[in-house]
Amino acid sequence: MKKVLLGVFVLVFLGLSGWLGYYFYNKANTDPVVYKTEAPFETDIVKKTVATGSIVPRKEVQVKSQVSGIVEELHVEAGQIVKKGQLLAKIRIVPNMVSVNNAETNLQTAKLNFEEAKRELARYDELYEQKVIPEQEYRKYKADFALKQEALQAAENNLQLVREGSSRKRGQQSSNLVYSTIDGMLLDVPIKVGTSIIERNNFNEGTTIATVADMRSLVFEGKIDESEVGKLKENMDLVLTIGAIEGRVFNAKLEYIAPKGVDEEGSIKFPIRAQVVLDEKDFIRAGYSANADIVLDKRDKVMAIKESMLQFDKEKPYVEVETGPQKFEKRMIQTGLSDGINIEVVSGLSKKEKVKVPEAGIAQI
Repeated sequence: MKKVLLGVFVLVFLGLSGWLGYYFYNKANTDPVVYKTEAPFETDIVKKTVATGSIVPRKEVQVKSQVSGIVEELHVEAGQIVKKGQLLAKIRIVPNMVSVNNAETNLQTAKLNFEEAKRELARYDELYEQKVIPEQEYRKYKADFALKQEALQAAENNLQLVREGSSRKRGQQSSNLVYSTIDGMLLDVPIKVGTSIIERNNFNEGTTIATVADMRSLVFEGKIDESEVGKLKENMDLVLTIGAIEGRVFNAKLEYIAPKGVDEEGSIKFPIRAQVVLDEKDFIRAGYSANADIVLDKRDKVMAIKESMLQFDKEKPYVEVETGPQKFEKRMIQTGLSDGINIEVVSGLSKKEKVKVPEAGIAQI
């Protein structure tokens, strides 16, 4: 038994000795680690934040009908430029039978009253000519006749309005004709000839006949995080990037910052609005998504290093400066503005010195 244990011990000892010999041999023949170095450089550093949003017209209205019915004529289509007061559509009214019946009843009553007033006036005309009644009493019957005549005309107009949506009264605009309320471009015409529509009133919004917008006055509407909103001020410059328009950027001027934020996916966002600056030849479609770069701070031609070269000792920044071939010393520095890639070096380093590039994966303390 002792011989077996001794044999096992010898085998283990020989195996461990062989492994240690192999390990130290490889370590002795491994090339030493050579650290890369980079010198500080001069650059412009711009700190900015990004707001996401979309491009929308400043003035956009939905044109609706004042009557219910069926679209009989449609004179426009999406994309057209229209003027204020231009005819968009004509509505064929489907009359309400109860309203028609009431209007016809009122008309018959007005006719009867008018005929009675007419007969009375004719009788008093003769009496007045014969000097039987005074002028004051005659004028009373004449005024009553005029009132009954006006009531008859009003009843006729009311019946025509109920049936057709328009009347013969001079100067009265037909309610079954829909006109544009502003100058602009038709963004959408969601109806077709034959479409049934309902009128706009106090109880419902009504059917939209067309959406008209002024496409020469566009704004960017977006949201920005609460951590950045305190750095914004009105009249700041924005640079807009529109995903659908490649190779172009557009300038904008910040004109509104919401005083109250909104909860969006667990974080507070503040709506902002900026006026888009357009050239005469520019055309941007409504609803394009866009990103706005907002410059918060800027440093021109300052000495900087890559932020990845920065290390920390108890939250104090330092770098390792080369003092000889692959020899480095720890150097505390004072930093300034950072754009996330490069960081400004205020003091503690010169342009002639070289800084060690930390290996990827090494934790910075």
